[in-house]
Amino acid sequence: MNAALPIIGLTALAALALGLRARHGRDMSLEQWTVGGRGFGTILVFLLMAGEIYTTFTLLGGSGYAYGHGGPTYYILAYGCLAYIISYWLLPPIWRYAKQYQLISQPDFFARKYDSPALGVLVAVVGIVALIPYLVLQFKGLGIIVETASYGGIPSAAAIWIGAIVVTVYVMASGVRGSAWTAVAKDILILSVAIFLGIYLPFHLYGGFGAMFTAINQAKPGFLALPAHGESVTWFDSTVLLTALGFFMWPHSFGSVFTARTDSVFRRNAIVLPLYQLILAFVFFVGFAAVLKVPGLTGPNIDLSLFRLSISTFPPWFVGVIGAAGVLTALVPGSMIMMTAATLLANNIYRAAHTAADPKRISDVAKWLVPVVALVAVYFTLRGGSTIVALLLMGYSFVTQLLPSLLMSLLRNNRLSAIASMAGILVGIATVAATVLTHSTMATLFPALPEALRDLNVGIVALVLNIIVTAVVGAATASPASRAGSARSVG
Repeated sequence: MNAALPIIGLTALAALALGLRARHGRDMSLEQWTVGGRGFGTILVFLLMAGEIYTTFTLLGGSGYAYGHGGPTYYILAYGCLAYIISYWLLPPIWRYAKQYQLISQPDFFARKYDSPALGVLVAVVGIVALIPYLVLQFKGLGIIVETASYGGIPSAAAIWIGAIVVTVYVMASGVRGSAWTAVAKDILILSVAIFLGIYLPFHLYGGFGAMFTAINQAKPGFLALPAHGESVTWFDSTVLLTALGFFMWPHSFGSVFTARTDSVFRRNAIVLPLYQLILAFVFFVGFAAVLKVPGLTGPNIDLSLFRLSISTFPPWFVGVIGAAGVLTALVPGSMIMMTAATLLANNIYRAAHTAADPKRISDVAKWLVPVVALVAVYFTLRGGSTIVALLLMGYSFVTQLLPSLLMSLLRNNRLSAIASMAGILVGIATVAATVLTHSTMATLFPALPEALRDLNVGIVALVLNIIVTAVVGAATASPASRAGSARSVG
């Protein structure tokens, strides 16, 4: 047995213990289980949001994208900062409205705003469809991390099953509080590991950041810049815009807003979180350091660059520490995603079909749906597939389609009808699904377009179509009654 295995194993057990301990002394009603009784202060909300944001995507996807794509990687650094600026104004009114009406999920918000249970069901379905690939992303990353960090001692499939069981147990027991408690340990460890690796490896292997980038540029000219085609400036700008606009449209991120004690929490976090985003730069440096030292990785294997470089540089015990940080980056967001998906299924789909079900029944259904969600995600994870970044971008394209209806709902005089909202969302989702299933891009669909438009992210194209259809159907269905019924907001 190598020294990495016990460190990774003890970390998984510690996460399980923390998650179970979080429910101590509390009756896990549906409100406690999903939104923590709306009692989280600034620090816990900060850690919870950071726990959702800094995932296996941060550790593996960020470094892998830097290794395989070069300059375009910086879109990841840009969109988070823009999203946090938006959150300063976006999140407080959402929290106030949810607090007033005791809402516990994203579909609840839309259904109440538009007085439409059908819209709530549609939003729940969109959320679940987007969350499954995001959960697959976490399990996929977990398998890569544990198999590689354990030097093959634990196969990827076994790691995925073990991680799914650990998360399922403490999510069923503690809900969002289990996620918040384990997020504390995760953030401390990932912060330390990412900064250390991002500084040590460039200096150890190249003599400094400048020397590293000079060596890469000499060996691969143009690699560190945006290419003229494909991931060009147009792709970069449209992808940053898409992901920034969709940042808080993820159901688990949206739902975590409801956990706060006051709305001032979000403005304080909007000031601090952009600084936390700088952790990503250190992760990128690891990926860039691997470009010349671990050559030859292609396709999904680019996500292995961080660990391949670490294994060739550090002793097994320290690789185990890196692996432990990676395990927590999968378990914490994975727990939030599983809890949210189960809540959407129980509270917004099961309840719609069983209107007489009491809160206790809904709470029990939500908890027992957690292992079902886990099994579905494990199934898709073991089938293999795209790189981590590709999975995340697909999910963003889906959830961002909810944004136009959300923004309209926050107006004091919202004249948009539920029918118009649903029409726009459906058109946007259909556009994304069609392009994903056919592996299409703007360049393949419309080769005669000007160069500046051919590299547009198709998620932005879907969003534009969504807005057009929403406006047209909204104008056609507007009436005094619908305007009065849909104009609900809290200032």
